[in-house]
Amino acid sequence: MHHHAYLWTGPKARFDDEALRRPPHPDPPPAGSRPELVERYRQVAAEFRTSDLPPLETAYWLVKPRSLVRGTWEEAKEAAAWLGERLAEYTPRFATQADRDTARLARLVDAAAERLRSGADVSYGHYLERPSYLSLAVVTCSPNRALPQLACPCA
Repeated sequence: MHHHAYLWTGPKARFDDEALRRPPHPDPPPAGSRPELVERYRQVAAEFRTSDLPPLETAYWLVKPRSLVRGTWEEAKEAAAWLGERLAEYTPRFATQADRDTARLARLVDAAAERLRSGADVSYGHYLERPSYLSLAVVTCSPNRALPQLACPCA
């Protein structure tokens, strides 16, 4: 078992485009469907795997391009440390004072280490100034507990 890290920052409006953050339905719209529905399905089918947008289900990061992997670790503690470093890096840009609380952030890192050790994934998100959004994820791989059929992006 190992862990892959992912980071995304961008406009909140783009993050809120949930259609591009979920995998396309396995069946396309039936014949005779509204043209805009067919077009939206085609867009999602074409872009989901290649988009850098964080997926709604954390495990789906594994189907994204390998170039989006920000780090890989065998040890959960090391992966959680990466999360802690990113949280510290972005803390000055967090939109609320409560999100900047260092004790709270330390608890998030400790909780992440526990979850990763158990084989679970971790995903944290914070609103930044402007309004922007920060998404951090560490996904357990080989196999992923939530979606074991997904292949490792680094294999």
